[in-house]
Amino acid sequence: MSDKSLIDLSWDEFDEHRDPRPSENQFDQVVERAISRRDFLGGALAFGSGAAVFGAGLFSSTSMSHAGGSGAFAFEPISIATDNAIHVPEGYESKVLVRWGDALWSQANGAYSAENGVSLEFSDKVFGENTDGMELFSVDGKEIITVNSEYVNPKINLPAEAEGTPRNAEEVQLLKNLQGVTVMEVANSGEGYAVVVDSPYNRRITHETEMVLAGPLAGHPLVQTKADPAGKTVKGTMNNCGSGKTLWNTYLTCEENFNGYFGASGDMPEGEGYKRYGIKGESRYAYEKFDERYDISKEPNEPHRHGFITEINPLDPNSTPVKRTALGRFKHENAEMVHAADGRVVVYLGDDERGEYLYRYVSNDTWAPGQSPEGLLDNGQLYVAKFNDDQSGEWLALTPETTGMDAASILCFTRMAASSVGATTMDRPEWVATNPLKAEAYCALTNNKNRGKKPNAGGDDTAVNGPNPRNTNNYGQIVRWRPADENHAADSFTWDLYVMAGNPSVHSDAYAGSSNINEGNMFNSPDGMAFSSDGKLWIQTDGKDNNEGDYAGMGNNQMLVGDPESGEIVRFMTVPKGAEVTGLCWSADKKVAFVGVQHPGGSWPDGAGKPRSSVVAVWRRDGETIG
Repeated sequence: MSDKSLIDLSWDEFDEHRDPRPSENQFDQVVERAISRRDFLGGALAFGSGAAVFGAGLFSSTSMSHAGGSGAFAFEPISIATDNAIHVPEGYESKVLVRWGDALWSQANGAYSAENGVSLEFSDKVFGENTDGMELFSVDGKEIITVNSEYVNPKINLPAEAEGTPRNAEEVQLLKNLQGVTVMEVANSGEGYAVVVDSPYNRRITHETEMVLAGPLAGHPLVQTKADPAGKTVKGTMNNCGSGKTLWNTYLTCEENFNGYFGASGDMPEGEGYKRYGIKGESRYAYEKFDERYDISKEPNEPHRHGFITEINPLDPNSTPVKRTALGRFKHENAEMVHAADGRVVVYLGDDERGEYLYRYVSNDTWAPGQSPEGLLDNGQLYVAKFNDDQSGEWLALTPETTGMDAASILCFTRMAASSVGATTMDRPEWVATNPLKAEAYCALTNNKNRGKKPNAGGDDTAVNGPNPRNTNNYGQIVRWRPADENHAADSFTWDLYVMAGNPSVHSDAYAGSSNINEGNMFNSPDGMAFSSDGKLWIQTDGKDNNEGDYAGMGNNQMLVGDPESGEIVRFMTVPKGAEVTGLCWSADKKVAFVGVQHPGGSWPDGAGKPRSSVVAVWRRDGETIG
C-alpha cells in the first residue's frame, strides 16, 4: 500500500494494516468458554458456533417497544436521518458555533477559503480540524470552551497537487498546526453564542507547543532524547481524542493514536513496546521525512513521550501544559475524574483499541475544594480492571510486585503491565462517565470485530467474557459498575450491562441488542458519553451509517439520552451523513448544549466547498435548561 493511500484509512484500519493480527482463537474454544458461563447469564442460549451468548436476565433495564419516550425526557424522540443536516427535537434549535478554519484572532479573518482551506501563515490562528472532546469553564462571568482537534485530513488541507501527502517541511508544519487543542472564549450576544475573537483567553496548542513531563517518568532514560537529554520537556500533544475536567477546573486532553505519527528512515529500533503500541516504519503523515524527532531510527525514545494525559489550564493563557505520566501511557480516550468518598481523587481511563483495557488512577493524597492540587496527578496508584463472570470485579494494582516490571516501565509500557496481571480484555473502551447523583460509572465499549477471532496486539485472549459477551461485536455495549461502599477508590465493584446495542429489525439473537433496544431507538458503536446535571446519560455514536445490512434502519450517527433508572434510551439528535458525534458540554446556565460534529460528508455546514468539522450549539426555544 502506498503512503498516499494510508491517509484514506480510519485509525483502526491504519493499525490493522500496519500490524495485522493472526487468527489464533478457535471458535470451539470460544463456545466452550461462553457456555461455561450460562449460570451467570441466567439460562442464556448460544446462537450458533462461535456466536455470542445472550441472556435477557442479565439486563435490569425495562423493555421499550416504541419510539416514543416517557415523561423522563423533556422532548419527543426523533427518527433517524440519512441526509446532510442536523436534526433535533421539536421545540429545540441548533446553530453552528465554530467551524474548522474560523478565525480566533482578527488577523486571521478570511483565512479560510472553500477552495484552498487555510494557509500556513494562519494555521495556528484558526479553529482546528476534526473537533473532539471539549469542556466549558467559567470565570468572572466569562465562558471558555477548550476543545481537541483530533487529527487532520491531508487531502482537505494540502494543495490539490500534493495528493494528500506532505511534500516539504512547510506542509508538515501546516498539518501540525491544525491539530492539538483550541481554547476560546464564547459569549451569548442575545442572538446565540459566538466565539469572542481576540479574547485574551484564546489560545492554540499544537504539535509544536512546548510542555513539561511530570510524574515518575519525568527525567527517566526512557524519555530522554537528543533534543531533550534531561527528559523533562517535550513538544506537542497529538491525536487528542476525548477530554476530562479536573475538580480544580483545568482541562485534561487525551492522546490516543499517537503511534501513527512516527516512522523510520532507517532500521527500526529493537523493543517489544513498539509492536504493542503499533509503532512501525511507516507513518500516516510523513512527519519523519521532514522532522527528525518523528524518525524513530534517529530518536527511538520520542514515541515514549506521547500517549499520556495532558493537563492544560484554560484560564491562564501563559501556563505551560503538563503531561501526567503517572496516569499511564496508552491510547487514551477520555479522562473521567471523580472525588472519591474517602477524599482521594480518582481518574477513570479507557484504552481505545480492540482487546485493550480499562484503567483507574487513585491519588495517594486526599483533596478538598480550596486546597492545592499539587502532586495529586503525579503521586498515586494505577490499576486495571478485572471483570468476573459473576458480576463482581476488582481493580488490579500495577506495581513491580504484581507485574514483574519496574515502576518506570509500568508507566511507559502500561499495556504490557496490564497483560501481565490478567486484566479483562475489552471491546475498545472509550469514554467513561460517572453519575453525578450516585456512585456508579459507565464505559462505552464501542465495538470489536475481532472479539473471539483474534488476540489483541499483545497476544492476549479475546474470547467472549462477561462485559464483552458477543463474538464479532460490531454493535458495541455500555458497561456499568458500582464501587464497593459507594467509594470510587475501593478496590472492588459490581457490574452489569446498561445496554447492548443491536438491530432487532435484522437479528433475533444476541445481535438484536438488549431489552431496552427497539426499532425506534437502535444505534451502533457508542463512543462519547456525558452525564447532565439531572443524572441523564447522553450517548454519542461513531459507527456505520450506511443504513443497510446489519445497520439497516440506524441511519446517520446520533446522540441519544438514557435514563439510568429505567434503562430507557431515546434519540435526541442526528448529524450529517459521514459524521460522528464527538464531545459534549453545557453553558454555565445549562441552557445550551455544545456538541461536536467530526468529519462530516458532503459540504456541510456551508453547503459548498470543503466539509468542515464544527461545534454546534443546541437550545430549547422556551429558554429552559437542557443539561
